[in-house]
Amino acid sequence: MSGTDPHRPPGELSAAQRQLIARIRRSDTAALAELYDATSAQIFGVVLRIVGDRAAAEEITSDVYKQVWTQAGKFDAARGSLWSWLMLIARSRAIDFLRSKLRRLQQREQDLDLAVLDITDRMPDPEEQLLVSDRRQLVRAAMRDLGPEKRRALEMAFFLGLTHSEIAEQLGAPLGTVKTHIRAALAQLRTALESQGGAI
Repeated sequence: MSGTDPHRPPGELSAAQRQLIARIRRSDTAALAELYDATSAQIFGVVLRIVGDRAAAEEITSDVYKQVWTQAGKFDAARGSLWSWLMLIARSRAIDFLRSKLRRLQQREQDLDLAVLDITDRMPDPEEQLLVSDRRQLVRAAMRDLGPEKRRALEMAFFLGLTHSEIAEQLGAPLGTVKTHIRAALAQLRTALESQGGAI
């Protein structure tokens, strides 16, 4: 993409950029290759910071340019620069990946609950069954009592394995706020469980 600047502000799309988008709309693969060569390294870096997984970031970056190829006609310079459009697609796909990952982890947690139920159903000791069931219910109730910000930060930290910095970037929140939310959430869970005779 020689001579183009993907970072131009809205309404200031360069002639080269307009020509590039026009060529992509006409299914010009060379134009897509030019755009990819000029911007993919930065897009990959942004995606990697969000998802924290190189293989996933590579796949998402590839998907970004596939979407550009199929949806070039939807690009509107009045709403933002070419770079802004690429960033919007990249962030959206990265967030979708994290949401999908979280849903899979939550499903695994539910499957684990079912497995525990199956095991406890076959336990000969009714008192042990009651303890396992009560423990699971305590944890679920304590999680529900957390505020949405605390619960989201805790899920990202423990279910997705994200660092505090990655969580802050994902949520668009200050790093200190994220750390406070996680500490407060853990303290609230611990207090709730200990008050009911549990512990974490």
